[in-house]
Amino acid sequence: MAALQGEVSWFCCGNAWGPCGAAGGGACGTCKSGNYQHAWPNTSDACNAITRPDACGINISRRGCGFVHYTTNLCNGARVGTSIADCGPRTVSFCGERTCCGSACGSNRVVDLTPAAYSVIASLSTGLRPCSIDIV
Repeated sequence: MAALQGEVSWFCCGNAWGPCGAAGGGACGTCKSGNYQHAWPNTSDACNAITRPDACGINISRRGCGFVHYTTNLCNGARVGTSIADCGPRTVSFCGERTCCGSACGSNRVVDLTPAAYSVIASLSTGLRPCSIDIV
């Protein structure tokens, strides 16, 4: 199994949960902030044209709504399984961005987790963490 290294962030969608309102539903129409879900930059041609991970030198496999990835926080080793529920993050807007904790670093935002999922691996107050994503 291969792993993609990068940064993980969090975003709000769907039902009210934690700091999030009830608006949204994501590109898949199923996104809920209280569920273990994520946004992926290559869910479709239209999504990939917006997020453009290739512009940052990242080759991200096409995965559709419902596909499960496992994201590991490289700062503490915590891991969470989530399903794709939205398109994002807009990786091209964060080319070269780098976040570290100790000697663990990640560059370029490659996955956005819902607040419920992110809070399994880190405090929402951290905002960004270096991560590894299992790519099957």
